[in-house]
Amino acid sequence: MIRLAVTLMLASPACADPLFEDRSNGLPAHTYDGGWAHFVGGGVAVFDCNGDTLPDIYAAGGANPAQMMQNMGDFRFEAVAATPLTGVTGAYPLDLNGDGNMDLLVMRVGQNQLLMGRGDCTFDRSSTLPAIDDWTTAFSAWWEDDDTPVMAIGNYVDRADPEGPFEACDDNYILRASPDGYIETPLTPGFCPLSMLAAHDARGRQALRISNDRHYYVRGGYEQMWDIAEQRFLGAADGWQNVSLWGMGIASRDLTGDGRDEVMLTSMGDQLMQIAGEDGTYAAAPFTIGTYAQRPHTGDDGRPSTGWHAEFADIDNDGRADLFIAKGNVDQMPGLAMKDPNNLLIQQEDGTFVETAVMAGVATLDRSRGAALADFDSDGRLDLVVVNRRARMELYRNVTPDVGNWLTVALEQPGGNRLGVGGVITVVADGRSQSQQLTVGGGHAGGKALPLHFGVGTANTAQIRVTWPDGTVTDQLADANTALIVAR
Repeated sequence: MIRLAVTLMLASPACADPLFEDRSNGLPAHTYDGGWAHFVGGGVAVFDCNGDTLPDIYAAGGANPAQMMQNMGDFRFEAVAATPLTGVTGAYPLDLNGDGNMDLLVMRVGQNQLLMGRGDCTFDRSSTLPAIDDWTTAFSAWWEDDDTPVMAIGNYVDRADPEGPFEACDDNYILRASPDGYIETPLTPGFCPLSMLAAHDARGRQALRISNDRHYYVRGGYEQMWDIAEQRFLGAADGWQNVSLWGMGIASRDLTGDGRDEVMLTSMGDQLMQIAGEDGTYAAAPFTIGTYAQRPHTGDDGRPSTGWHAEFADIDNDGRADLFIAKGNVDQMPGLAMKDPNNLLIQQEDGTFVETAVMAGVATLDRSRGAALADFDSDGRLDLVVVNRRARMELYRNVTPDVGNWLTVALEQPGGNRLGVGGVITVVADGRSQSQQLTVGGGHAGGKALPLHFGVGTANTAQIRVTWPDGTVTDQLADANTALIVAR
């Protein structure tokens, strides 16, 4: 069944440079802070917590309480009274029980928490997670059946290890639901992950990509890929080439129209994009693509950058995915840039990317961590929220003029996997094909659970194909500038 919402906005062909308006004063005062346990983290979860279609915000606080912020419209957000959680590094939204209310997996320095949504932006704490005192910094989830999700928990340094913090990475683990609560299975070796993402890889198989922080494993560690069906790490025989970097975040999206996602890995130094090949392997993108963003693009600090959250999204609705990267020194690391502006890289017709953060007004010099691009005012343009370490959060409204047309696609199906996580949405418009996967994970310490946004340029209609998690397909023609719900 297909349901089409009313047309929300008419747009002109995309041609203008990106432009954002600072609306940070519309947020409650909130800062991600704390000592060395909160040098990493600082994620933000963006989702609709009360069913009014406006994206709401849950922001990690570190040593400060985390904060739920309800979108009241017109870029005004109000703090929601709730039992505060401290020690929060980040959070990911998902509907854990398929009841139609969005829930949160909250990562902490301490025991992680499942917050079960009531449908009014408040939550009940669940007691089903194992009572483990961890330092969790990465998360992803997927469905292997129609009931409950499988969850991957990525842990940083083992604080109880007397040899730490070097060579003291804690174990990661997989959680599967049982009648008596979640069963924990170790996922080793662990190399201090700062991001995880379960998605279809270049082979077309579901795999868990793990991006690790080399600073703490010193030797013998690298980025990892774990085949979900076979429950094993990929190696050279699979065409998997080990890459070691100071991994911070993951972004994934098909940039070439071939149905295979390219992957962006943020780090200290180069921000590495990997191109998915026809043979199921990955190759480093050429330097000329313009995404390596290895040094600050403003000022005279020539030291390497530190990248955190990365996200692909179409800022100007021209049908080409752009790239935002949150940047900021870990704290006072002298070998790395101290004034490290965020990147807003706009994809050009030839597939290269051009830096626009200064002209767009989003080149903050605070120590940014988590971020999200979401349409907070339902005008068809993606806005931006950024969490900073030891500085206030930022909120920007996308006021880019003359943007292209757009549409959003949300999925609904029966069973526990209500939102169709693991499905793929392909949009063909004006001869251009683009696809996005529905996933839970990635970024840095936070993610979104919102309808997927597609820019379609000058097209007035688009062909939509949904490949559901079980492989069945739904096709539909849709008008541009429409919020589309595809239901089974």
